Amino acid sequence: MFAMLVAAGVSAQAWKPEKPVEIIIGTSAGGPQDRMGRAVQRILQERKLVLTPVNVTNKAGGGGAVALNFLNQHAGDGHYLAVNALSTLTNHITAKSTIGPTDLTPLAMMGAEYVGIVVRAESPLKTGRDVLDQLKKDPSSLSIAVGTALGNATHLSFVLAMKAGGVDIRKLKTVVFGSGGDSMTALLGGHVDLAASAPSAMLSQVQAGKLRLIVIGAPARLGGELAKIPTWKELGVNSAFDLWRGLAGPRGMTRAQIQFWDAALGALVKTDEWKKELAENQVENIYKNSADTALQWKAEYDEVKGVLLELGLAR
Repeated sequence: MFAMLVAAGVSAQAWKPEKPVEIIIGTSAGGPQDRMGRAVQRILQERKLVLTPVNVTNKAGGGGAVALNFLNQHAGDGHYLAVNALSTLTNHITAKSTIGPTDLTPLAMMGAEYVGIVVRAESPLKTGRDVLDQLKKDPSSLSIAVGTALGNATHLSFVLAMKAGGVDIRKLKTVVFGSGGDSMTALLGGHVDLAASAPSAMLSQVQAGKLRLIVIGAPARLGGELAKIPTWKELGVNSAFDLWRGLAGPRGMTRAQIQFWDAALGALVKTDEWKKELAENQVENIYKNSADTALQWKAEYDEVKGVLLELGLAR
């Protein structure tokens, strides 16, 4: 009954897909963006939220820029969507991509992880406050591992927390690794003092007792295995920043096309299948429709640009 009602509601919109829908993913298969895109594909089809075939295409490269360039080869066509992340904004700010938020059609925020700070089990750093206090005294006294690039969401989450806590972020000793997994390997080997990463990259080592997760950059306490981890805000640091993943369309989409995807994606995030997908991957449901997504893009672009300029990563 649910599928019939939703399909009827979606079909009643002024526009609906009349040919296969293509979801473009700017990473290789197997990563968080790929998992999200394929979950969206599966649920759209199984719940009959889209009545034409839905396909997934991986267009890895350029930190997502290759996928967005491909997306915009189909300007005004509501049959093409791309999984996107904060790199949509940061790549434009740092001139890694010529495509910025105003060159796309924002469609949805679908889920988010929050960056945690993890240390070795034997580390003398017991809390996020310990980290903050030491870095306020000497910003270069601790080495911080991040993956996969300076200026990405993981790096920014840590930097923004330090900035809010009064640390001179220009003097931080940040070490970049090829992935969150590589950061954990370096931390376990004693090559860095702490690491900033999404929980999905560290939980297995935390559960094994080799690492300790001491603080997380969420707006409020999370659930499940992360329920005992304090937030920066609980420690008196006014900082929360998420590693969001969402969906964008090409530039020039019509109001009717946007309304269709608002209805379809709004129904998708209410399904049990989507809720299970998020829970299994420690991803928070932060769904926002097209209008609210556009507002978040604008606010974050301005905030992030200021920090990247201060760090010398933007011009």
